[in-house]
Amino acid sequence: MNKSETINELETQKQELIAALKACGAIRYGDFTLASGKKSKYYIDIKKASTDPKTLKLIARQAAFRIKQMDVNIVAGVELGGVPLATAASIETELPLLIVRKAIKDYGTKSRFVGDIEPEDRLVMLEDVTTSGGSVRNAIEVVRETGASVKYVISVVDREEGAAENLKEVDVELVPLVSASDLLK
Repeated sequence: MNKSETINELETQKQELIAALKACGAIRYGDFTLASGKKSKYYIDIKKASTDPKTLKLIARQAAFRIKQMDVNIVAGVELGGVPLATAASIETELPLLIVRKAIKDYGTKSRFVGDIEPEDRLVMLEDVTTSGGSVRNAIEVVRETGASVKYVISVVDREEGAAENLKEVDVELVPLVSASDLLK
């Protein structure tokens, strides 16, 4: 695929995803408080999308299209929102899956990870929605403590409220499938 074909394909994918997110009810309007603490007049509920098989398959295919252009060997997701997305992308790419827990459990293996991670691993992390990028940035730090690297975060929707800049500060590129300004047109 040449560069203009890739750009056309990405635009087509974006329009398909926007239609699917609207159709499954993932975009809601009202008064909401986000995980970042910010107030918003709209809420993007990717859990609605990740529990809808057709929309989840579309997200997985679009994420896989981008992952195949990255030098990575593991697909990772942060519990809870990133897990179904990373799982679907792992199936689509046939790359191993890593789940990053938000906290260590007091039982079992007491690990922050489900799946194998080695210092030479190169991960892409999947997120449902990015606002400031704070939660995924915390997960990146935990992954990097193992010696593994994270260079990319694929977000289904970027709210365009600082995540790209905050991730760039730690040398990570945010790759949104859709941005809020595209979605709210």
